[in-house]
Amino acid sequence: MSFRAARRAVALGIALFRCILLYWWRRLRGPLTLERRALWLQAACQLILSSLEIEYRFDGTPPKRGLIVANHLSYLDILILSAMTPCFFVAKAEIASWPYFGEAARSGGTIFIDRGSLASAEKVAALIAERLLLPVPTLFFPEGTSSDGSSVSRFHTRLFEPAIRAGMPITAAAIRYKLIGGAAERELCWFGDDPFLPHLWKTLGVEGFIAHVYFGESKLYFDRRAAASSSRQEIVAMRTEELAQR
Repeated sequence: MSFRAARRAVALGIALFRCILLYWWRRLRGPLTLERRALWLQAACQLILSSLEIEYRFDGTPPKRGLIVANHLSYLDILILSAMTPCFFVAKAEIASWPYFGEAARSGGTIFIDRGSLASAEKVAALIAERLLLPVPTLFFPEGTSSDGSSVSRFHTRLFEPAIRAGMPITAAAIRYKLIGGAAERELCWFGDDPFLPHLWKTLGVEGFIAHVYFGESKLYFDRRAAASSSRQEIVAMRTEELAQR
């Protein structure tokens, strides 16, 4: 496993360097608007997934605007979802200080939130309201943290409010990972106090996996609690249906 992980680590390093070159090449072609930043992030994530030979697929139609809410299993979710559709992510504030990845997230138009601060949540909600006016969807993980995949935690409702007020559609997206060889999805999940680098090394060493995303229908809601509850139920149903089909 260590040789496989080392080979992929080299491929990842090369891909990350190419992402930097792609960013500056796009900057030379004109101002990086928010829409162009989202498109750069999509291209960068596609490049990284290709270099690591990660297979991903989706069912349903990725929305062109509005709000996307998804269950959260790993840092891989961001690569997979962004590769499928350009979008603006809402991420925990700690990521902003990560070497390379924090700057990459910022360059891609990510909005950072301090989940323990009401003032931060209000500021982020205002930023989401502005982003919803653009022809690129905004995506956040309403569980507030990643999990081991055994269940979908209760959704926090506050960040649903900008879409409710703006009358913008909300789309539920369910993520699931299938490991080659039959290992449990939990093996790819990054949760709890698991350190990032050891987990990344373990992920690079797995034989292979397929990432599958199910997009539900875009819906309008008039209450944030109803939106959160309905979206969560839809994601649970899509993950359960996919598991039953295996």
